[in-house]
Amino acid sequence: MRTIPVLTAIVVMVVLYLAVFQRDALLGFARGADSGVATETVDGDGAAPQAEPDSRAVGVVALRSRAEAINNAVILRGQTQAARQVDVRAETSATVISEPRRKGTFVNKGDLLCELDPGTREAALAEARARLNEAKSKQPETAARLEEARARLEEAMINYTATSKLSEDGFASETKLKSAMASVRSAEAGIAAAESGLETAQSGIESAAAAVAAAEREIDRLTITAPFEGLLESDTAELGSLMQPGSLCATVIQLDPIKLVGFVPETEVDRVQVGAQAGAELVSGRRVTGQVVFLSRSADPVTRTFQVEITVPNPDLAIRDGQTATIAISAQGAQAHKLPQSALTLNNEGTLGVRVVDGDNKVEFLPVTLLRDETTGVWVSGLPEQSDVIVVGQDFVTAGVTVAPTYREAIQ
Repeated sequence: MRTIPVLTAIVVMVVLYLAVFQRDALLGFARGADSGVATETVDGDGAAPQAEPDSRAVGVVALRSRAEAINNAVILRGQTQAARQVDVRAETSATVISEPRRKGTFVNKGDLLCELDPGTREAALAEARARLNEAKSKQPETAARLEEARARLEEAMINYTATSKLSEDGFASETKLKSAMASVRSAEAGIAAAESGLETAQSGIESAAAAVAAAEREIDRLTITAPFEGLLESDTAELGSLMQPGSLCATVIQLDPIKLVGFVPETEVDRVQVGAQAGAELVSGRRVTGQVVFLSRSADPVTRTFQVEITVPNPDLAIRDGQTATIAISAQGAQAHKLPQSALTLNNEGTLGVRVVDGDNKVEFLPVTLLRDETTGVWVSGLPEQSDVIVVGQDFVTAGVTVAPTYREAIQ
């Protein structure tokens, strides 16, 4: 009773061995019985040639393909992004006194977004200007004191010189000479004091001028304007709301021109150049063109990709921020073959390639690189300029097998 399962297992093992390890021999044996390649022989009477079968040839269909030059674009997935976006915020504390603008409104550079209540700031500015005028009025007085001190020093020097000569001739006492010297020193101290007073007056003027500038800047902060032309992405602050430093007044975005942002794999980054032309198809179906303006020099540490930015004109503002896009960046052309998608296959190592017919009608596996996928076929590189690619029967033959190819020309 146990003999039958053992025999069954042996038979299954033999079949699997033949199917896996002796595949070429089985295929050749199966096709050799009823197919072959004719060889010509002529009898002595000049009769028609007779076909002599070749048991090793396998019938396949091959495509005579010739390489063509194509524009090898770099294909990316990305999204649209506003050229500029800023949150306009308050720099001072006050109550909003202007009517709000609604989101979606187009604004030009310098347009009013939020106006704040000035409060007592005008009075503070007037006080600062008054102090500045007061400080300026003191400057002539201090300057006059300095001139007076210099004049007294000259007078003291003249008296000292005269007294010194009289003392040398014995006509002036030592006490009078010392008194003249003391007058000189007193005049010098007066000059130092006058100069210090002048510097103090100048410092007062500068301090008052700084206070005026601060008051004027505080008043300027009461008017919040658009930094550039664009669209309001949010309503401006509501009338009567209290603004604190850092409170949001409005969000402004610029959509013309708009940016397309994608990420280039490190294997393709050397093929992208700043200034290259690029096109994109948005998820809505709209197609746009632009130019590469930025290519990152530093890779993303997680994805190992490089950011690329493309500017696209958007005068009608129809392209919105954040739309998904398929981006094609033009790169240097390449020689490629256009083949049916079904012609691609894998070898035992999992390498993508095609099987071709060599000059001896034997199969050869050649690896290829997929460049572009179209509805009518795929463009691949890695093949000689002219190749006979097997398009029918490639999955039933392996490298080194002799075939009987039927050729057809490529239809571009």
